Amino acid sequence: MNGLQDTARKIKNMDIRGAGRIARAAASALKGFALQLDVGTTKEFDAEMNMAARVLLDTRPTAVSLYNAVMMVIRYKAESVDEARASVVANADQFIDNSNKAVEKIGEIGSKRIQSGDTVLTHCNSMAAITVISSAHKAGKDIRVIATESRPRCQGLLTIAMLNELGIDTTLIVDSAVRSVMNNVDLVVVGADVVTANGSLVNKIGTSQVALCAYEARSPFVAAAETYKFSPKTLMGEMVPIEERSPDEVATDISNLKHVKIFNPGFDVTPHRYIDMIFTEVGAIPPEMSYMIIKEKLGWEMDPTPGISQQL
Repeated sequence: MNGLQDTARKIKNMDIRGAGRIARAAASALKGFALQLDVGTTKEFDAEMNMAARVLLDTRPTAVSLYNAVMMVIRYKAESVDEARASVVANADQFIDNSNKAVEKIGEIGSKRIQSGDTVLTHCNSMAAITVISSAHKAGKDIRVIATESRPRCQGLLTIAMLNELGIDTTLIVDSAVRSVMNNVDLVVVGADVVTANGSLVNKIGTSQVALCAYEARSPFVAAAETYKFSPKTLMGEMVPIEERSPDEVATDISNLKHVKIFNPGFDVTPHRYIDMIFTEVGAIPPEMSYMIIKEKLGWEMDPTPGISQQL
């Protein structure tokens, strides 16, 4: 349990961050938990796996990648503990492998939309978005990148470090400078924490403002998202919960201001009408096709009875 709890703590504290990294970490933690689990019956095994799943799911309520990863790993039917354990291990390995391959494919597909000489703007720290940019660079295209600082956690500092390592000409800007540079931007590429059934995007706070600036400046705005970031729950009418982070993340001392409080949402929603394209591992799609991705790639989530996940 220690390994699982440690992973849960790191996800909650954002020591592990980024939707894809969170999903892969959760899958790996469930695999490790299953391998160490010493129980005598499948009923006990199921109960322990459900408990482990809940520990992980409670860490980041917005991240559908976490939810989908957990559901995929613990979706099994088994007649013995050994069979159940083997299924969890196989599911976790398959998810992690598919996740890594998905990012590579997204990079290959998305990079085709970047032309030599382009200036690309990105927000926060998305491995999928960075792979789109790096794939274009590796293809020999002369590109420049503008990266936002991405307050309050400043994930943009991770992004510029990665781009610098790749040798890509990069400029860091404060979030509020986005409109000032947007007329010089040829393409905006961001990641995704959630894609809803109608194609709207839930992503790092500030993404919607970037999209609005891009829309007004007529700069194309695209998202890079593995299919497991699409939300089956939204197909059933559920809203995506927007996680509110601790005020302590905002580096401002207001202890002497008794009439002031801090609101620190971790994410915002970008309406689908401001999104030109979503790059997935199965192709570049308009946001209006999100419904089909959910039905065809994640259709099993609509079934309330597979494996043990219905108990969560």
